[in-house]
Amino acid sequence: MDRIIIRGGAPLTGTIPISGAKNAALPLMTTSLLTRDTLELSNVPRLADVQLLLRILGNHGVDHTIVGRRAGESSESGQTLRLQASNVIDTTAPYELVSRMRASFWVIAPLLARFGEARVSLPGGCAIGTRPVDLLIDALQALGAEIEIDAGYVVARARDGLRGARIDFPKVTVSGTHVAMMAAALARGESVIENAAREPEIVDVADCLNKMGAKITGAGSARIVIEGVTSLHGANHAVLPDRIETGTYAMAVAMAGGDVMLENTSADLLRAPLDALRRAGAEVSETNTGIRVRRNGGALAPVDIDTAPFPGFATDLQAQFMALMTRADGVSHIRETIFENRFMHVQELARLGARIRLDGDLAIVEGVPQLRGAPVMATDLRASVSLVIAALVADGETTINRVYHLDRGFEALESKLVRCGAQVERVRA
Repeated sequence: MDRIIIRGGAPLTGTIPISGAKNAALPLMTTSLLTRDTLELSNVPRLADVQLLLRILGNHGVDHTIVGRRAGESSESGQTLRLQASNVIDTTAPYELVSRMRASFWVIAPLLARFGEARVSLPGGCAIGTRPVDLLIDALQALGAEIEIDAGYVVARARDGLRGARIDFPKVTVSGTHVAMMAAALARGESVIENAAREPEIVDVADCLNKMGAKITGAGSARIVIEGVTSLHGANHAVLPDRIETGTYAMAVAMAGGDVMLENTSADLLRAPLDALRRAGAEVSETNTGIRVRRNGGALAPVDIDTAPFPGFATDLQAQFMALMTRADGVSHIRETIFENRFMHVQELARLGARIRLDGDLAIVEGVPQLRGAPVMATDLRASVSLVIAALVADGETTINRVYHLDRGFEALESKLVRCGAQVERVRA
């Protein structure tokens, strides 16, 4: 199993190109099941999760082509996928595939909407909490689907097609909003999603669906209206920049010090995290091509944050910000309001010398003057990259084990850091 070795102490200086958003690419790939025509997606990150979803879609009969690298493109500039679901041969998504990635459960919506049936394995638990699919199932039932659970599978049927309905989510759910939009796009009549997720990835998927012929308005607000159409067609769409990768590298620069230009991204995608970085003492400025982050000398100030749905502080940046606060000059408070059990990185940060105390959903972080390199273990995607951030300033050498988590969500992590002066090395198993 691969591991990453980081020798701390080097500031970061240079340019980091931001990849396409994984959290948009996966639902966008799933929308290919809604049409028999070709859906071309550019700026798709090269990630393990993308490869797994291609395998899952292929199991249904979706053909895919990875377009060759064009002139001037590097291995860090994303890839172009062409997906065609003209010959879907199976509407079952088996446990052995769905259990490896929760987002693959979303195939239930386009399969049900287009073919009137779907049989998809329940995804099971997760290292950062249970994240049940009840709200997704409720949304499909509101649209007229008949649902039953059979031997660990969700069996959904809509023999006469789905029909428009009002879907009022009791709490904000990104997964539920994705599923509801995809299903309602081919439902008869109008559907209204109340208390919809407002994340930029929701807007990106809605934009793509509209290019395919859907009629969706209000994406990015708490109320989305979908006028169902009888069929969708192919389209070309570029995946939006990854705001979580953007925030992660911004926090890495704030931690290690230096001056880095984050290219091909936008501050509008993560105002709350960037504001927290400014309060911590980093200089953050917007340019026509991205975001510049600088910190040259001076202590980090402690900052209190609560995670919240967009436009609040993203839960997917909580672990990274906690790593940053381990070096703040004072005590910070980080409250996790989205997922239970999303403090699994605390124990590993402690191995590096961090002082963190947990009280329910609250982490109390007492900054220390120095972290020390040590062997640590990645527990999930965001936790693993928080260890990378801490290791960038730790005295000595840090070995991060089980880095397959990083390969799920960060494209070319080592090369992007190395090009800015970090001492990072991957050791192949």
